[in-house]
Amino acid sequence: MSALTSGVIVLLMAVAAAEDGHTAPPTPGLIRRMISISSSVLDELLQRLPQLRPQLYFKSSLTALSHAMEDQVLASSGDPLVIASFQRERFYRQEAHRYDRIAKLTSQIYVLAAPETSFMSGSDQYETIAFDPSDQLSQEWHLVVVGSSYAACLICRERQSGGDRPAVPEGSMDQSRRFEGIWTFDRQVSLQAAEILLDRIQRYRPNLAAKIDQAKALLALHPDPVQDLAADPFAQRLVTHLQAGHYKLLKAYRSIAAQEQRERLVNSITAAIRQSLDPDSIFRVAVQELGQALEVCRCLVYRCKSTDDTAVLGFEARRSDAIPSLLQESWPLAANPVFQTLAESRQSVAIASLSTESTLDLRPIQPQLNRWQINALLMVPVTHQGRLLGVVELHQCGSDPYPWPESDVLLVEAIASQLGVAIIQSEAYANLDELNQQLEALERTRSNLIAITGHELRTPLSTIQVCLESLATEPDMPLELRQVMLSTALSDAERMRKLVQDFLTLSRLESGRVEWHLEPIEMQECIDLALSSLKTPKADEPASLPAIATQVPSELPPVRADGEWLVEVLTKLLDNACKFTEPEGQVVIEANFSGGKMLEVTISDTGRGIEPNRLETVFDRFYQEEGALRRTAGGTGLGLAICRQIIAALGGTIWAESAGRDQGSRFHFTVPLAQPSTEQSAAARANGNGKKGSKRDEAELSPKPAARKRRTKKS
Repeated sequence: MSALTSGVIVLLMAVAAAEDGHTAPPTPGLIRRMISISSSVLDELLQRLPQLRPQLYFKSSLTALSHAMEDQVLASSGDPLVIASFQRERFYRQEAHRYDRIAKLTSQIYVLAAPETSFMSGSDQYETIAFDPSDQLSQEWHLVVVGSSYAACLICRERQSGGDRPAVPEGSMDQSRRFEGIWTFDRQVSLQAAEILLDRIQRYRPNLAAKIDQAKALLALHPDPVQDLAADPFAQRLVTHLQAGHYKLLKAYRSIAAQEQRERLVNSITAAIRQSLDPDSIFRVAVQELGQALEVCRCLVYRCKSTDDTAVLGFEARRSDAIPSLLQESWPLAANPVFQTLAESRQSVAIASLSTESTLDLRPIQPQLNRWQINALLMVPVTHQGRLLGVVELHQCGSDPYPWPESDVLLVEAIASQLGVAIIQSEAYANLDELNQQLEALERTRSNLIAITGHELRTPLSTIQVCLESLATEPDMPLELRQVMLSTALSDAERMRKLVQDFLTLSRLESGRVEWHLEPIEMQECIDLALSSLKTPKADEPASLPAIATQVPSELPPVRADGEWLVEVLTKLLDNACKFTEPEGQVVIEANFSGGKMLEVTISDTGRGIEPNRLETVFDRFYQEEGALRRTAGGTGLGLAICRQIIAALGGTIWAESAGRDQGSRFHFTVPLAQPSTEQSAAARANGNGKKGSKRDEAELSPKPAARKRRTKKS
């Protein structure tokens, strides 16, 4: 209540007290007792007339009834009593012009409202009563009309919308607001309602006691109801028609609201898909929107396939923090009969009460259901073209069954469909990005191939051409110089042969056209063959290779591998270590077995080393540490790529280690152990591993000369 209104009331109460012979002004406690009226007019009327039964009315129905009652006053004669109570001043302002017209017909008009701006208690064309906004009157709607030949009353209270929220939101003009109360033409009910309201008015405005007594006297003149059979049935039919129309309208509103909610959710997911190709961000939006819209205890979204045993729950929305969280929990799938039903049918599964479910055997997941307080469950698949990509799962807690509304199921299915599109779109983008990277790698390979082959082929061809032209055009060339020319031409021809051989070898390995012959082999024998293939300088030539040391235990178990290809790996790694190590340096070959099923071989050197960020790149095709056109060491850049292909085919792994430039490098690879039975080992030793003699006989199919040496030695 405003300060002005309170001051007016205090002044009026002081005047009333003086008229009663009291000299002392009313105390603040008395003022609060007189003004703070918390009882409801509807409740008081129902207590006086317990036979009455309140009904439900929409706001538009009450507006129509109020106007009809006011029109009846305007159309009749006499001096009727009119009492109108509005919840707020702004509602009164909408009807003020009608009461200005009614005031020309009668002096007994009382209008009550909760003040908001300029409304206050006063006496102008009619009496206005400003009541305290905390009074129950602010929740009610009253209109009482009592004339000599008619009477009607409308006493209603707005239904609370739930919780502690006020029934009338600020600025609310929603025609779907609902009220409960009494509307009747019964004169006795109208007289009782008028008496209650007049008493309430007198409490707020004691100075109106004489006028209120006059109004009560008018009520006593005609205590018996006057029969007017025409108005009551018509009004009843009018209300019935209005009520039925508004129920239909409310149902339509609900349907439209549900459709709008579905469209809003789908649009929000679609917008998230357009803004981001990251499935995680899309799932995060979807789970929050669904959980909030459907008001479920828990909403989950997770990726899975129909063959998965478990799934990690990465996205969750809960109705409140009191509900336990499942985030990052491992959720059973293979042992979950609900998920298995979904995976087989690719259809949604809705269970209203898991405790009474009889079609599925839920015993395997009963501990999880009890632990996480799950009573009702809805599981919707996220699919694309029949492929299961994930699941949207909703939980309801508590003990009461929860039959999932069909509209909710359809909404979740629409969202799941959008999530499937998002996943496929993300996968397509990832695949496209991967293809682009592969195309870029192929382009680099093409460029390197052109540069390397142009350099590695043109240089030896030019040398061979110069040597042959010299031999052909200078028949008198000294014998020693002739021998140098021939030796140079042969050396470059061998260099070209190795280049072509590396191309063919890598092509066969990558295309899978190699026939592997796996057998138990001693690692020491392969290392010896690889060492024997290294080119050693003649006695009169300076040393060109670094010192090579081997640290291979004699008790190493045999490995299961193809001997020729294993020697090829060792040869290329040794050749690579010697190429980038100064003659004063050292190369060490180690073989270790520390249990398990693999034998590890390490070739380390003290040479140039490798930058840490290129330890994986060195195994790419045509990789050159110094670039294709400014190398100090020859080679095609295919050796380590060939080694990786061979080791992977044998079932092992290969990797490089280096502390940086000029700090040496270490190349490791593993091969599986043979682990033969005692009889097989004895038979293999007796046969001398003779199977290798039947391997490829064509010279061009042999990976390296070292492999031919091994075959000759064994045969």
